[in-house]
Formats: sequence, structure tokens, C-alpha cells
Amino acid sequence: MGIGTLAHTVGHLPLTELTAKLSGRGIDFVQLALSKAISDYDLSLGKLSPALANHIGEQFHRAGVRIGVLGCYINPIHPDPQQRRYEIDRFKEHLRYARDFGTSIVATETGDLTTYLSEDPKGYEAKGWSILQQTVEELAEEAEHWGVHIGLEPVFTHTLSSTEKMARILEQVPSSTLGVVFDPVNLLPPTAVEPQDQIAFLDHAFETFGSRIVLTHLKDFVVKNGEVEAVESGKGLFETAAFLKKLHSYKPGVDISLERLEDGTIEETFQYVRALMHR
Repeated sequence: MGIGTLAHTVGHLPLTELTAKLSGRGIDFVQLALSKAISDYDLSLGKLSPALANHIGEQFHRAGVRIGVLGCYINPIHPDPQQRRYEIDRFKEHLRYARDFGTSIVATETGDLTTYLSEDPKGYEAKGWSILQQTVEELAEEAEHWGVHIGLEPVFTHTLSSTEKMARILEQVPSSTLGVVFDPVNLLPPTAVEPQDQIAFLDHAFETFGSRIVLTHLKDFVVKNGEVEAVESGKGLFETAAFLKKLHSYKPGVDISLERLEDGTIEETFQYVRALMHR
């Protein structure tokens, strides 16, 4: 399994400085959010080209770091239709050039579950879902043209708020381009923080969509004042070893992106996770 992290963990920097800071630190790959990580290029909508994508990919390759996924975290249910169209078009542009960067995955979350609550207190979930489905259908059609994957990340407070809803979107948009970015801590219900509840949640999730996972995120959590708070791996209550074991059985070799890191904690956290993987 490849171990990586967000490219902008080390800062928002000129491309050569960014890749230099990532090089030689045991990072197999990065999740690259272009505008968050690279400061010396205008990477807004309409500015990408095959040559620019190849150039960026080559700089990472020379640094010994693979671009495992493009992070293009749009709001696919944005309530402003013009803004939503802009974000959809930006995601589609990422899909077109993904392979020029050296990857085949573009990832996003799915917008806040309560986006339409004030507008429609009774039907807000259904409205958000309808817009999400329309957006995902459009993106899947684009992904099929280019032979790349869309990574949808379910989050407990987002439109894809549960294991069941993740399965539902995969059923309603039956495109082989759709995959799951599985961050167990983001999807873990706040009522399921005890070890046995975590194991039951993981078993259910893997049984439901394990075959569709294209990328995983990994962090930890603590409980403060009754609220779940995300922290870096090894600093909390998450059953990391059990997760890694189950992940290996369902998706051997899948990439794992470590989150909640800082520049100074990369090596320590990577060492912790790699030790668990080799038990």
C-alpha cells in the first residue's frame, strides 16, 4: 500500500520548492489540490493544458513522489446555479487532464447535508440529493470519455452522509467511473466511537462498498465535550490497526493518504502507520 499525504501539508509554495520539501521523506504519493499547493502558476479554470499538467507531473516524478490523486473539492450541490456550474466545469477540467498529471483519480466531497434546510425544512435532504445525482451523472459521463475515476468521499455531515447513501449513489449512477474515497473517521457516526462499534461500522462499510474503494484517507479522533475531533493517526481512539487489516483484505495495494498532519509530523506519523501495516 502506498502511503501519502496532501501536497499542501508542507505549504503553499512554488512548484520546485514544493517538490523539494516533499522529496526524500518517505512519501510515496500526494493528493494534489492544485491551487492549495502550487503558488507560482495560475491554475484557475481554463488555464490547464496537457503540457502544463505534464510539467507538474514531471517535477513530482523527479522528486520521487507520485501524484496519486487530484483533489478538486467542489460543492456539487452549491445553491447558486452559476457557482455550481463553475465548480462542475472545474472538476470536468481536472478529469480531462488527470492522466497528463500521471493519475487517474479526481476526488471530491459532496456538500453540506443542510444546504437547503432554510429553503425547504421538510424536503431539504431530497432536494440536495436530487442535485447531487444530476451533478454526479454529468461528471460520470465526462469521466467515461477520458477513462478516469471520480472519487466520491462520504462524510457524516454531508449529502453522502452514510454507508447506505454511498451505496445508493453508486446504484443510481451505474457508472464504472465512480469510486469511493473512504475516510472512516469522516464517516463514523458520533454514536459509534467505542471499539466494538467502530469494528461493526468498518465491517458494514467494507461489505457495502469495499470493492469500489479507489483511495483511502486516514486520521484519528478524540472526543472532547461530547464532540468528535479529528487528530493525526496514533493520537486518538480510532481502531487503526483493525482498519488497515480489513483494508488490506478488501483492497490490497490501495493508496492511503494521511491527514491532519503538519510539516513537522510527517515522518513520525508515517512511521507509526507503516509499523502497523507490517504487523
